[in-house]
Amino acid sequence: MSATDQRGTGGDRSAVLPVTLAHGPVALLRGVLDRPLASYYLLLASSSLLLLIGLVMVFSATSVEAYVNDGDAYASVRKQAISAVVGLVGFWIFQRLPARTYRALGAPLLVASAIMLAVLDVLAFVADMRTPPGQDVTPVRLGPLYGDGLWLYLGPLQLQPAEIAKLALALWAARLLARKGPTIGWWRELATPLFPVAAGIMVLVGINDLGTMLCLLILFVGLLWSAGVRLRVFAAMSAVALSGIAMLVALPGKAKWRGARLTAFLDPSACDQQAACYQARQGRYAIADGGWFGVGLGESRGKWGWLPNGHNDFIFAVIAEELGVVGSLVVLALLAVLAYTGLRIARRVDDPFRRMVAAGITFWLVGQAVINIGGVVGLLPITGLPLPFISDGGSALVVTMSAVGLLASFARAEPDAARALHARPPAKWMRLVWAPLPPLPRQRRTRSAAGRGAAGRGEAPGARARPTGATGRGDAERRR
Repeated sequence: MSATDQRGTGGDRSAVLPVTLAHGPVALLRGVLDRPLASYYLLLASSSLLLLIGLVMVFSATSVEAYVNDGDAYASVRKQAISAVVGLVGFWIFQRLPARTYRALGAPLLVASAIMLAVLDVLAFVADMRTPPGQDVTPVRLGPLYGDGLWLYLGPLQLQPAEIAKLALALWAARLLARKGPTIGWWRELATPLFPVAAGIMVLVGINDLGTMLCLLILFVGLLWSAGVRLRVFAAMSAVALSGIAMLVALPGKAKWRGARLTAFLDPSACDQQAACYQARQGRYAIADGGWFGVGLGESRGKWGWLPNGHNDFIFAVIAEELGVVGSLVVLALLAVLAYTGLRIARRVDDPFRRMVAAGITFWLVGQAVINIGGVVGLLPITGLPLPFISDGGSALVVTMSAVGLLASFARAEPDAARALHARPPAKWMRLVWAPLPPLPRQRRTRSAAGRGAAGRGEAPGARARPTGATGRGDAERRR
């Protein structure tokens, strides 16, 4: 095209050049993010890559000890792979369920998790009372039922009730807040029964697992934030939460080792380098050995009996040692994509219940990752929380994948995504095998249009207008 022709078309080369050449990678990224199903595919990509990295790193971190203990280097990663398969089944089930099922699941899950947590706390208390000082705690058995640390065993079945409590609290509290609607601005609406029930669950968890209790607190803050609760509520809740955390730290029977971890963080030089500070010190040694590009996958030295819990809460140190700064940044980038995607889903869905659940789950997963990584690198006290998707642990992985399936269901229910899926629906067998079509968003009439329609029918303007606030949207969605 000549210069004359270009002037004839306005002389704007951006009208002739492709968008990617005229505006660069930013326009390309913006175009990708503007696609209707961008949230869904970002969620699938980030969670799948994190799960794959987790399986590889669990094998790398456990192969030596598994071979020494069982004669099979694949023993631990095989269990993790089975948990991953069960988690994928949970993902598949949860992404197929409608919103009304999630609303119905919240209360039963919360009651079941509270009962299991209470049983676990009682068993742990009785075991502590029966064990003489200086000896290892022997679990108390009630037939096939017994508790061991954070795990509850019923014959061959084992699970972690605190993990179920995370998902249960998100579903139950979101439903309650969505039903209350604008009245959450009043203290009495939050005080009955939201705050007492949430506090009770946190105390039941915090007796044995302070780290998971902090994770529940972050999840609860995310729910309240997405609901639009006033800032003074957060200020009052922060004061109460700090007091409760201090009491749990000083709890009889737990104060010694919890206080030691806090002292190790505040003053590392004053703690015992062979006891309270040993894990943190070995973790930093592993990170320092990794450098920029790591010592190589499978070549970690810390996993040869030096780094405690290198397969679980300190697996990020193994990642940093074997894959270096570059590998660590890849994990952080995937977690950042997950955080962006979760908040994007919460912002785009038009149902208050979905919005609050999406925000709560995102705060939970990202907050847990921040606490874990912060403890490994020395920016936060060590709490023993696993790294989501990556650390070894069956119950945690299954519940996490189920929560991601719930987010995937909400991503498909975004208004633009739902319209796109209905405009070009997948094949029938695909809908049966993978996921059904989400409901189309309801059209909201404006107040003026509703008034004109009512006047035409001889009614008072707005007499039959459907409410457009949070409560109205929740009622419409509950009838769906």
